[in-house]
Amino acid sequence: MSGPLGDIVVLDLSRALAGPHAAQMLGDLGARVIKVEHPGGGDESRGWGPPFVGPDHDISTYFLAANRNKQSITVDLKTAEGKTLVERLVRQSDVLVENFRTGVLDRLGFTVDRLHELNPRLVILSITGFGHDGPEGGRPGYDQIAQGEAGLMSLTGPSPDEPYRVGASIADLLAGIHGAYGVVAALYERERTGLGRVVRTSLLAAVTGVHSYHGTAWTVGGKVPGANGNHHASIAPYGAFRCADGMLQIAAANDGQWRKVAALLDIDPDMAKYASNRDRFAHRDELIADMEKALGAHDRAHWLAKLAEAGVPAGAIRTLDEVYAWDQTRSQGLLVEVDHPVLGTIALPGPPLRFDGTDGVRHTAPPMLGQDEGAVLRWLEEREG
Repeated sequence: MSGPLGDIVVLDLSRALAGPHAAQMLGDLGARVIKVEHPGGGDESRGWGPPFVGPDHDISTYFLAANRNKQSITVDLKTAEGKTLVERLVRQSDVLVENFRTGVLDRLGFTVDRLHELNPRLVILSITGFGHDGPEGGRPGYDQIAQGEAGLMSLTGPSPDEPYRVGASIADLLAGIHGAYGVVAALYERERTGLGRVVRTSLLAAVTGVHSYHGTAWTVGGKVPGANGNHHASIAPYGAFRCADGMLQIAAANDGQWRKVAALLDIDPDMAKYASNRDRFAHRDELIADMEKALGAHDRAHWLAKLAEAGVPAGAIRTLDEVYAWDQTRSQGLLVEVDHPVLGTIALPGPPLRFDGTDGVRHTAPPMLGQDEGAVLRWLEEREG
């Protein structure tokens, strides 16, 4: 691959999702990513499923989601031979990604000081559950635990009495995204200083970092936000509404858009309870009922066409098979084909970034355990030579 990070080498010591997602993002940008896995089974996500695919039904689609554009080698970090190999790789790498529990890498002999002694230019990305320090810094963290502890579940669900987890592993994925952009910033800084640094994030930080207006509702407004189901916490009408054959979404974010919706649904936009967003939000339940009464006269296709014609943001609620079959999704490079050594040609969710002049970039499939040991060792010997 080529790309903005085409001259960067990433040593990926992480496993599960947050760290591998960060390293995959760097690989999508062109970096060489060397994934170090334990010989006794590798990354634990290789065993997470269903679904499992392949002739022996032993390849996890979970693992496939976070490990494209990587090479896999197996190393036992508890042995002298394994530690020596990692030291060699550290010397030739630009970035190291790890998401061990706090203190584990230190006990293996790879403290920050030791890593920077081996390679002063090394950028280290460290992802933890709740932060590397503080009163609960050593606490283990998984996505759903972090969603609850960081308040996201209290904002999600049909009501404040029924907190829901977000369907995707959003704490892990956000931590990976934050980590990847932190790495890119540190690499840019290294151009000036000549030195690497440690970039830290956590599942707690990643979720808290996207509280946005929910956060300021409390920190500035003194109001504790709660779950609003499928409707916006501050804007009305903005959410999912029932029509004759199911649900569609309408987002009227300003008074001009509201007037267009009202005209389509034969609702007086100037009545006192609906005249402004503040009024509409205060009477939201009544507004939803009035809108759904009108929407019930026709099916989704009818209303989506009318809303599009009026210039009102609206949309369907698609299942994932519908998303990946959608021409718009495919036109954006959000589905990529790769050649897997066992599965053959498979389609994977693609990277969310596009760069001019790189539409023809070919991605590589997530590796089988240890499949690239020979290639990586030859590359390492050439670099050392």
